[in-house]
Amino acid sequence: MDTAVHRLSEVVELLARRAWQDAHVIVQQDKSVEAAWLHGIVHTLEGDLENARHWYRKANRDFPGAEAVEAEIAAARDFLARAAAR
Repeated sequence: MDTAVHRLSEVVELLARRAWQDAHVIVQQDKSVEAAWLHGIVHTLEGDLENARHWYRKANRDFPGAEAVEAEIAAARDFLARAAAR
């Protein structure tokens, strides 16, 4: 598995466990579009929705709102699993 994909997959698992502070430490070091998406999820879990919207814009994604955080984590997990399989 690509190292970057592996690190982002670790972030997703932290997000799934609501360990957004630990996820934030990792994701803020990565400048990829995928990391920006996860960064948006971090701030959604934190409750900082304005900051979450900022990171979703950087990821070129529509912000689905706080109520979609579970679906976003699942979508990110699926996306990274497909990336790892390539």
